[in-house]
Amino acid sequence: MKKISRRILHTLVLSLSFIPPAMAQASHSHADGDTVATASPQHKVREVSVVARRNTRVQLRDAQGGEMILKDELTHAACCNLGESFVTNPSVDVSYSDAATGAKQIKLLGLSGIYVQMLAENLPVFRGGAAPYSLDFVPGPWMNSIRVSKGASTVKNGYESITGQIDVEYMKPDAAEAVHANVYGNSMDRAEANVDANVQVAKDLSTVVLAHYENEWGNHDENHDGFQDTPRRRQWNVMNRWHYHDGHYIFHGGLSALRDNRWGGQLPRLGAGRYRIGLQNNHYELYNKHALIVNSDKNASVALMLTGSLHKTDAAYGLRSYDADQKNLYASLLYETQFTHHQHLSTGLSLNHDYYKEHLPLSMAADVQRVRETVPGAYAQYTYTHHDRFTAMAGLRIDHSNLYGTFLTPRFHVKWSPAYAYTFRVSAGKGYHTPHALAENLYLLGTGRTLRIQDDLKQEEAWNYGGGLGLKLPAWDKILTVNLEYFHTHFHHQLVVDYDAAPGQFLYMRDLDGRSYSNTFQVDASYPFFRGFTLTAAWRLNDVKCTYDGRLRTKPLTSRYKSLLTASYKPGMGLWQFDATLQLNGGGRMPDAYAMNDGTPSWNTHFRAYEQLMAQVTRHFRKFSIYAGSENLTGFRQKKPIVGADNPWGQDFESTLVWGPVQGRMFYAGLRVNLEKMK
Repeated sequence: MKKISRRILHTLVLSLSFIPPAMAQASHSHADGDTVATASPQHKVREVSVVARRNTRVQLRDAQGGEMILKDELTHAACCNLGESFVTNPSVDVSYSDAATGAKQIKLLGLSGIYVQMLAENLPVFRGGAAPYSLDFVPGPWMNSIRVSKGASTVKNGYESITGQIDVEYMKPDAAEAVHANVYGNSMDRAEANVDANVQVAKDLSTVVLAHYENEWGNHDENHDGFQDTPRRRQWNVMNRWHYHDGHYIFHGGLSALRDNRWGGQLPRLGAGRYRIGLQNNHYELYNKHALIVNSDKNASVALMLTGSLHKTDAAYGLRSYDADQKNLYASLLYETQFTHHQHLSTGLSLNHDYYKEHLPLSMAADVQRVRETVPGAYAQYTYTHHDRFTAMAGLRIDHSNLYGTFLTPRFHVKWSPAYAYTFRVSAGKGYHTPHALAENLYLLGTGRTLRIQDDLKQEEAWNYGGGLGLKLPAWDKILTVNLEYFHTHFHHQLVVDYDAAPGQFLYMRDLDGRSYSNTFQVDASYPFFRGFTLTAAWRLNDVKCTYDGRLRTKPLTSRYKSLLTASYKPGMGLWQFDATLQLNGGGRMPDAYAMNDGTPSWNTHFRAYEQLMAQVTRHFRKFSIYAGSENLTGFRQKKPIVGADNPWGQDFESTLVWGPVQGRMFYAGLRVNLEKMK
């Protein structure tokens, strides 16, 4: 313990050494949104408030609470994609799900990212087969902001949110700045280029084109096990968005196309018979939103939102192959109105259709599996506000699935601010998720075990309860901001990945048979010590348990706690920006091990706590900025992320037991360019 404490202290001193002392004027930012159902020329978007900037978080003042990560915050780190946007965020964890393909997963409230509803400007995106690699599908320079809502969310976006929502706002067609370019390179042989341009086609019509190219060509093997630490990758990604506004009618629309290729496995020097991994993801999407302002005095509006997507995955893990075609159609018709200054009603209809065609590995019972699910639904949500001090929001959905029948989704939020310095929040709600055993857990093919998937899996169903206290306390002529929150999630039905049942032989995916829950407590505080310098500290405790083979046990590969310390400093005229983040990730339980030939266990019963340090310096100029930094400055990495690497064709092979970083120290640099609006 003393050794760990000395290491943490040394790392903290190192992180603060990146912040030179000086004085500067604190800056402020504003949140903006794109909820077409309430937009009008005379009125601001209902669900977004103008708020003051904090270093890493912006606290929303609506009933749901949550965090808004703004464009300025996203530049405090490399932020090459959505998965790398949460480095300075204490609520969202991002880690590798396997050591062979570079797939990343998020965890919110201690639970897997499949229980987080992913949205793009209030439209559901990257569901099912697109989920495993979706964090790499959203380039960082494309994002205008990210909203993170924890716990029960609004019923307007559907029934799938269990632990929260992550809503991405993209660059706007009618943005003031028109041409942006970003180039990036790092010491791990990765290069990226991004370009986007706004064009004012006519007085009321504008468009933006966004393009992204990424290439990671290196064969890195820092632990010398013969396997690439991360796969070689190549990605092309383009998007075109349109905006039209004429009086009381508003239109948003666009289309996108993506191809993502990955090549991993054993190094080429091991010859033609080596264990290879290859994945290709193709994703196409089309969306449009139509809003008509019916009565601007009452904020009454009607909106129709439509989206369709095609996703295809071709994967090969050694001799195992998996191919999937997924098609999705989603439609939502909304009506919103304001009865009085204090009362607001939102109602709507929705329709979601999913089609999956999966070619399963040869070791599975079935060779081809087709799933069609159609879910029509309706909702109503009532909101009462009183002088910005009290807000109560109650919503109810009713949906019918051709696979699971009719189900209800109730959700409730209350916010009470008896004084400026205090804000209380409570929430409760239910959520559902249709399980897709392999499509959403594709990384499990990177195990030598025989997979056993239960037939006729139940629809996942869970309740979430939460509460929080926000404080703004005067301290030495400045404001100390403190937030405390607690969330409890418990499942009635859940797809359980059981690593413990038969170590080294079988891996079971089956329905929950017993209790499964998550308790999360978090406290964070932010204080501007002097002009231009803000320090934010956070600590979170996770208690995540599930029933495995009749025993209630701690969920494996889940950190018990997390601590975060971020420092941001902008001296002088704001030409320089210095940022540093220190993370301490707590240890946790490993799955049950098996005895190897020499009698030793295949792995330890627990994994240890580890720290990571990230730092970046940015120099701003009038039309461009340059930045350089490093990730994982402490150099910590999991020494043996792949078990049985010497025999990848055997049952002992395991690349899915990842609990820490698989790469060591990494350095990067980049250039951002902003030019005038095109007409």
